Amino acid sequence: MSDDRSHSSLLVPPSTQDWMQGVLSAKVVLVMYGDYQCPRSADVYKLIKAIKRELSAASGEDDLCFIFRHFPQTKIYPHAQRAAQVAEAAAAQGKFWLMSDTLFDHQQRLENGYLVEYANDLGLDIPQFLKELSKQVHIDRINEDIEGGIDSGVTTAPALFINNIQYTGRWRMTELITAIATTSH
Repeated sequence: MSDDRSHSSLLVPPSTQDWMQGVLSAKVVLVMYGDYQCPRSADVYKLIKAIKRELSAASGEDDLCFIFRHFPQTKIYPHAQRAAQVAEAAAAQGKFWLMSDTLFDHQQRLENGYLVEYANDLGLDIPQFLKELSKQVHIDRINEDIEGGIDSGVTTAPALFINNIQYTGRWRMTELITAIATTSH
């Protein structure tokens, strides 16, 4: 078997259309394909946020750009797709990252009632939020993320790309920081 498959590259380059923390010109651009209901996605998301804090504390500058893309695995996780729509509806009101944090923190509770509660806690305009959810106005964006992921060789979430190359190492702080550090030098 050839080794091409293990080192897929990202076919949809990071852009200002993406949800990002940091700048595209950062030394390291980390793209994560995640699923709000998937425990491993939550772990990796929290790991990346911790690494980002650590790196900016250590160097005083932000050498890491973190991009999140949706990859709901609807066959395994019944609420994943809805949760992604909720994040996008929150994003429409400027609260994408806060809602993402909330969804990952409460992934055992992603039923509709809870989702409205989270939106309310974040101070979102609830009628607007509910209208967007019922009309599924954000579904195309989510599907674009999924298609881009599949085109780039993503089969499951979480999937991580460091400077456009798929990360195949272990999902642990030390391994990930090493991979990021190696890439940035």
